[in-house]
Amino acid sequence: MKKLLIAALLTTPFLSGCIVAVSDGEAEHSWASDHRSSGWQKHQKSNRDKITGLKNGVAYQTVLQEFDTPEFSDLVNKGDNVYQVLYFATNSKHSDGKITKDECTPLVFKNGKLVGYGASAVSEYL
Repeated sequence: MKKLLIAALLTTPFLSGCIVAVSDGEAEHSWASDHRSSGWQKHQKSNRDKITGLKNGVAYQTVLQEFDTPEFSDLVNKGDNVYQVLYFATNSKHSDGKITKDECTPLVFKNGKLVGYGASAVSEYL
């Protein structure tokens, strides 16, 4: 018995685990996603819904109160005008857990008032 216990203790560090998965080619992948994935999807849909409901001329502070913290923001002075751009996540393209600007919708403010959103608004004003 002692020899068996000693042998088990000596060989344990050399053992490695291995899992073999067999599939018929079909799998339900919902098991692989955690609850956070549906959270970010809901968050991005909420951002899209809020953005489409925005009225031209709404105040910068009002938008900040309506939304969570933006993923990115820019501030540009052009002549006598101050442009602020807030980027909110709306369309995840990469499953890496990181948000990039191309996954966001920009909101463009001129002197504290919303003048447009989306890539066309950024190119128009900046």
